[in-house]
Amino acid sequence: MEDWQAVASAMNSRMTELPMTQQELAERSKVSVATLRELQYATATRKRSARTLAAISQALGWPDDYLRAVLTGGTPPGGSGKAGRVDSSSLVLARLDQLHAEVRRLADAVERIAVDVGHGDKDTSSRRASERRSKGE
Repeated sequence: MEDWQAVASAMNSRMTELPMTQQELAERSKVSVATLRELQYATATRKRSARTLAAISQALGWPDDYLRAVLTGGTPPGGSGKAGRVDSSSLVLARLDQLHAEVRRLADAVERIAVDVGHGDKDTSSRRASERRSKGE
């Protein structure tokens, strides 16, 4: 028997624990916000693919088959039936990578805006953005 309420509970607990918003989970898992909402509130009227559950599990820092095990009433990989504990440093590093990418995206957007309003030389702005990316800023 499938227990979609258990999946909802596991997801919501983990998102609170990390902390992670629905939008962040959607971006990390590449699963739509609508699908996540259905899963979080256990309103899914159709089965979800193993690939969808694996993507969400990964985005939450769990092994691929974690939510599948929760759904079927099995013991999730990693031992206990509680929300799996993943090395917290790997979660912190993953979040820092996310933030770093976002800062890079915002810096590029600011450069484009500066060029559009005439406050920057396009070649210079592009070169600066490219230099930042190559330096890993």
